[in-house]
Amino acid sequence: MDGKVPMTREGNRALKEELRRLKTEERPKIIDEIATAREHGDLSENAEYDAAREKQSLIEGRIREIEDKLSRADVIDTPEGETDKVVFGTVVHLRDENNGDELTYRIVGADEADPQEKKISIYSPIARALIGKEVDDLVKVKVPAGIREYTILGIGL
Repeated sequence: MDGKVPMTREGNRALKEELRRLKTEERPKIIDEIATAREHGDLSENAEYDAAREKQSLIEGRIREIEDKLSRADVIDTPEGETDKVVFGTVVHLRDENNGDELTYRIVGADEADPQEKKISIYSPIARALIGKEVDDLVKVKVPAGIREYTILGIGL
């Protein structure tokens, strides 16, 4: 995969921690599980062995994926102090003009996105529409259900 992977400092730390855990805890544990399963005899009919090998494959795949992302990481520091424009890493307070709801999102890298924590990917339609905008701007976002309109109520860090 080519190109830089934008992420916040926190997202970079989280990926490094996951990589550390996979390499130092999960990998040795699965190696032990495979060794134990081998001791049970015929591998051709050993469901424990097959399950452990499948798990090992998933862990190794995730390790490669994280190492790739970290090698291409573009760690973007959020601005210090006040900012008057929406940028990567900022928290944006919005009013949905379609229904009056107030929403708050933090714009983060794709791997950090978590809708339940109100973190949206920089690549999402709403984040792309918000970047560079200021408080009181009306932002129109094309979504599968049509056009949504949001007013920016505040920008924070």
